[in-house]
Amino acid sequence: MFSLAGALSLGFILGMRHATDPDHVVAVTTIVSQSQSLRRAGWIGALWGLGHSATILLLGGAIVLFRVVIPPRVGLAMEFAVAVMLVVLGVLAVTGRGAAKAAAVSTARPLVVGFVHGLAGSAFVAMLVLAAIPSPVAGMLYLALFCAGTIVGMTVITAAMAVPAAYGAARVAGARRHIQLAAGVASVVFGLFLAHEVGVTQGLFGTTPHWTPK
Repeated sequence: MFSLAGALSLGFILGMRHATDPDHVVAVTTIVSQSQSLRRAGWIGALWGLGHSATILLLGGAIVLFRVVIPPRVGLAMEFAVAVMLVVLGVLAVTGRGAAKAAAVSTARPLVVGFVHGLAGSAFVAMLVLAAIPSPVAGMLYLALFCAGTIVGMTVITAAMAVPAAYGAARVAGARRHIQLAAGVASVVFGLFLAHEVGVTQGLFGTTPHWTPK
């Protein structure tokens, strides 16, 4: 019982750490760079976490409960979708279109971004659960706590990231736009790097794809 309680507690902690993965931070930073307040930034993080959690519970739950096996090419395709999303977010930030449409997509964008990220990470999380917790019910509880930790972690991270942006915008004319440009460029570069890694190095577009969930 103690070991199970420890494993479940670790799930919450690992969920918080999962929020700090580079592709997560880059994507959310690009969205948060268009935010006008710390509260708004925290809300973006929470929405990202909810979208991410939905996929983890749906796809990860299917793996835990029914031992669903994700084919390598499908797994790579999900990771490639993250790369494409990062490039699109970056282009929107660089061109300023992301900020212009922020009000219309204020809820949908972080939810969708989190959902796509969840697709790419759900297999890895589920495999960790299968290795550590043989009980399907306990495994689902672990996933739920992992998701709760991810939501909390990303909410805190996005609020913290908004502090320098808000501080600079209040004191330097045009600072917010420069921050948006920097975040957008970073997102495009990271997205292109990830696309090459998944598409070429790991063989998504080749004859023998090799995928290690991560």
